Order: sequence, then structure tokens, then C-alpha cells
Amino acid sequence: MKALNVTNYGTTRAWWAVLLVGLLMVVGGFAYWFWPEAGYAVASQIFGWLLILAGTVQLTVSASGRSRRGWGWWLAGGIIDIFIGFVLVRNVFLSEMVFPYFLAFLFLFWGVEALVDACGAGGGKYRWLGVVNGVLLCLIGFFFMEAGWVSNMFMVSFLVSIAFIYWGFTIAIAAYELRPTAR
Repeated sequence: MKALNVTNYGTTRAWWAVLLVGLLMVVGGFAYWFWPEAGYAVASQIFGWLLILAGTVQLTVSASGRSRRGWGWWLAGGIIDIFIGFVLVRNVFLSEMVFPYFLAFLFLFWGVEALVDACGAGGGKYRWLGVVNGVLLCLIGFFFMEAGWVSNMFMVSFLVSIAFIYWGFTIAIAAYELRPTAR
């Protein structure tokens, strides 16, 4: 969802890596949707590794853009994603307990970022998509917070699969806008 940062559109040659992360997220989401018995621990481990991959891609994109405007969001998001990914991968028991709260924090961060980006984008034609994306991400974050509070693993499993699919599609679609534009 970090790929929706409009200030980096058409500025990076690493767009294919963003597309790859998006496609992996979609595949992971559908796999978890159809095989939820794979386990809660497996989901947190997969999500942890995918966060490490996504964070690395975000750091690469933040360093490779021609335009320096907006690179801080990519850098901050990449560092947060890598940190949360390593925490989830490092300890299975800890990751099972705090998995919904990590996801809640992550989605709330992305939602606020998308709202700030959309409101600061000026009078862009598709600015409303950024607002809708930000609101949806905040809602997913609040749902994760509620699922962690009541310890409802079925709800967390459902939300994880929806989050994987949503995240993957938004990243894959936005990756095409990151391609360098011909001058």
C-alpha cells in the first residue's frame, strides 16, 4: 500500500520489484483464504517475511527515485516494515500473541499516510482514491485491533487473507504508475 505514494509516480526503475511484491501478496492472501488450517503461526511467519521483503523494496524505491519529494514516507515505511517483519519472524510465540496488534499498527500507519498524501496532493484527478484507500486501511487497522482484543483467531485469519489480497492488488496496480516515464 506504500506504492500509492503519488510523489514517486514515474520516477523509479524498481517498479518491477513493487509489482512482484504485490503479486506475492495476492497469492499469499488467496492461499490463506482457501487453506486457513495452515495455522496462525504460519500466517504470522509468512507475513513477517513478506514485510521484510516489502520493506526492502520500499528502501530501494526511496533511494532510487529521481524526485526527492516524498522519499521520507517510503524510507519510514520501509524501516517500520522491516522492523515488524523481523519481530514476527524471530519469535513464533511472541508473534502469535502480538500479530493482530502489529497488523493494526501497520494498517493504521498506512491509512494515516494515505490520507495525508491524498489531502496534500493538490487538486489531483484521482485524489479521492487516496482518501478511500486511507479510510479502508484505517478500518482494517481498527478491525485488527478489535480482533486482537477479543482474541478471535477466526476473525484475524479472515482479516489476514483480506489484507494480503487488498494489499497485493493495490501494490500491483500502483506499480505500473511507478515506471519511469519517457521524456
